[in-house]
Amino acid sequence: MASKRMTLGLKYCYCTRLGKPARSIMTRPFITALGGLYMDSALSVKRIEGFVRSNNIDMNEYAQRSYRSFNDFFTRSIKPEARPIDRDPDTLISPCDGYMSAYRISGDSVFSIKDSYYNIEDLVGGSSIAGEYLNGTCLVLRLGVENYHRYCYIDDGFKSGNHRIPGRYHPVQPIVVRKQPVFVQNTREYTVLNTKNFGTVTQIEVGACLVGRICNHHEACIIHRGEEKGFFEFGGSTIVLLFKEGTVDIPQEVFDATLSDKEAIVKYGSAIGRKAGC
Repeated sequence: MASKRMTLGLKYCYCTRLGKPARSIMTRPFITALGGLYMDSALSVKRIEGFVRSNNIDMNEYAQRSYRSFNDFFTRSIKPEARPIDRDPDTLISPCDGYMSAYRISGDSVFSIKDSYYNIEDLVGGSSIAGEYLNGTCLVLRLGVENYHRYCYIDDGFKSGNHRIPGRYHPVQPIVVRKQPVFVQNTREYTVLNTKNFGTVTQIEVGACLVGRICNHHEACIIHRGEEKGFFEFGGSTIVLLFKEGTVDIPQEVFDATLSDKEAIVKYGSAIGRKAGC
């Protein structure tokens, strides 16, 4: 029932003229900041039980403990055995739980997601790195509220510092993504990963409605496959991975499913592709 109400609310805000003022207000950073204050407070604990039940979350995958706030619950750590890391160096692993789509980046560094067109230069805030991904691959991993909201590094290597791009906080549900180019309008952070097996990869974390904080643990440093990179606080969120041409092979059926508006279910640390040529 809650999910149905949310869908109706999003349709009103994003598919009607009357909903435009409400949309303008709800996507402003101060609204997300206020929501974050509540989710950090002890008052929000009472939301946990109903949230677990309505989203069918298997709490057996997590260590049993008491939570100080809803955000304390939402950013909980999973038992390591519940998300084993694929250690094959030729395997590309998912950085998170979620729903994955795959896109080919055209010669002008543009790709389309549900009728919205994205230029990589805009996605990374005008950085000159955009040209490096011509004819490459873009993976979009959407985290639903029911998903585990921590994410990891996809390979061994080195990372740059974190680059934050301030913006709005549109929801990332498909109904909204069809109406707004949210991945270049929302607040986001990106970093460049110099990986051992997949070359130079850019990873972008995109915030969403009521996600006040993208919490990355490290600045420039050595990284390890499966090591936790960071987490999102409350709400749905998205991770975008950009790969250069000829570095990764994603199964064709994933691209085909994406064209049919279907997403592949993925898990943190599980295989989603292969090193090119392997």
